[in-house]
Amino acid sequence: MTAVRITAGDRLRATVLFSVLVHGLVLLGVGFTVDDAAPITPTLEVILTQTRSDKAPEQADFLAATSQQGGGDKETRERPRAPTSAAVPKPTEGVTPTPQKEGAPKPVFAPTQSVVSAAALEADASNDPRTEHQDIPLPTSQQLIERSMEMARLAAELERQAQAYAKRPKRKFVSANTKEYEFATYMRAWVARVEKIGNMNYPAEARARNLQGQLVLTVAVRRDGTVESIDVIQPSGYPVLDDAAVRTVRLAEPFAPIPQTKEQIDVLHITRTWQFLPGGIMRNR
Repeated sequence: MTAVRITAGDRLRATVLFSVLVHGLVLLGVGFTVDDAAPITPTLEVILTQTRSDKAPEQADFLAATSQQGGGDKETRERPRAPTSAAVPKPTEGVTPTPQKEGAPKPVFAPTQSVVSAAALEADASNDPRTEHQDIPLPTSQQLIERSMEMARLAAELERQAQAYAKRPKRKFVSANTKEYEFATYMRAWVARVEKIGNMNYPAEARARNLQGQLVLTVAVRRDGTVESIDVIQPSGYPVLDDAAVRTVRLAEPFAPIPQTKEQIDVLHITRTWQFLPGGIMRNR
């Protein structure tokens, strides 16, 4: 009986076969699984405002950190926006963010005709001021895209500034010729108050100089009786009388709240004639 001789080739084949079996077991024993998506948590959107109102609105359109009455120049309600661009990325860029290759052709200069020597041409070219502007390159596509993006940002900034307020206040203009019964009683009380305050605070300079005159004044009164603005429509010719009329309105405010009517007026503009008469008497008509 002869002994079996194991050669180096047999050992190599056995080693390779064992390695293949081990790697197969490892590969077949390792698997991959897909984890479930993370649960979606509820979010809450809160608007941060830079101004606030002492009186809370009866029916709020949005949720914010502080109370703020509606105002602005829009008929429909819109979400208030910040007056400046935000630092967070926008969901839509407006233009493609993919960088573009240069599409403008390179400038091609026409060859010059040799009439004189090369040295003379170089001397003439150095003395010609027009040669300084011959090498101005055309704007590339990347530069045009950057300019378009800058214009888009400016347009968005103007839109945000135009929509700083969401609603347009309702205004009513009345004068001495107004016959509406809703404001007749309010006008009488308003005139009586400004005349009383004006006669109590008649300007001493006008009394000493015996100044007389009349002016037309428009006073914008908010719904709560506070004064929004005072405009001198027709001055009297004496700045001391004009200033006295404006000061009288400031001393008389706040006035009574605007009467509630079907129109639901937010601002009432009252235009009246102010008379400064001899003897230190002020009249409003």
